[in-house]
Amino acid sequence: MLKVIQNRIEQGCKTSSYPKEPINLYHRYRGVPIVDPDCPTEIVQQCADICPQEAIDVEAKTIDIGKCTFCGHCEVDGEGKFVRFSEDFGLGAANREDLITQGNLPDLAAHAKQEFKKLFGRSLQLRQVSAAGCNSCEADTNVLNTPFFDLSRFGIDFVASPRHADGIHVTGPISLNMKQALLDTYDAVPSPKIVIASGCCSISGGPFYGSDAVVGDLNSIIPVDLYIPGCPPHPLTTLHALLKFFKEN
Repeated sequence: MLKVIQNRIEQGCKTSSYPKEPINLYHRYRGVPIVDPDCPTEIVQQCADICPQEAIDVEAKTIDIGKCTFCGHCEVDGEGKFVRFSEDFGLGAANREDLITQGNLPDLAAHAKQEFKKLFGRSLQLRQVSAAGCNSCEADTNVLNTPFFDLSRFGIDFVASPRHADGIHVTGPISLNMKQALLDTYDAVPSPKIVIASGCCSISGGPFYGSDAVVGDLNSIIPVDLYIPGCPPHPLTTLHALLKFFKEN
């Protein structure tokens, strides 16, 4: 026992001080895309042609981060003339249309539903549903329970039963085989309840966009309250979105 105590003292506190202190991610991290609206149309078209997700609108010169897998081909092949990815991990949005952007995402805290902050601001219990996900989003969500992030210190936990939850956190493109199970889980959560679409798969279908085997759009079957883009979303992206949406005013 004494050795355990000594070891803890030597290691010190491993929990991040975020959000009190900012965290700078590695420079190769791809966060909020910054689009140059004055970029020549031919370069935008070149980027759109190589985009595997059809996430780039040539006429509007926007990128849909609800579809984007952040592969970075548009930045590399366009030499950063049309789009470059910043290190800003604040990608969450309350409205689907806000994800179609030139990089000017609205303040999530200001767009969040105030009644949710009042109800769940101090305690939020979520049931995670993997609707045919590849386990990337699920793995990066699980990271939030490690000592570095310590999600529970914010009063946010993932629970085993939807009957003990305040809402569902959905990952994956929602295969047709998982659709009914997802709807049953949603129905089992007592009202009022929230729905979070995490990762481009649940938002738009991601790499499975257009497949007849998936729903590919969570909002088409149940109303979504919070969108967390990414492939997968960085743990800080998820944490940032949860804190902004439920905690901050």
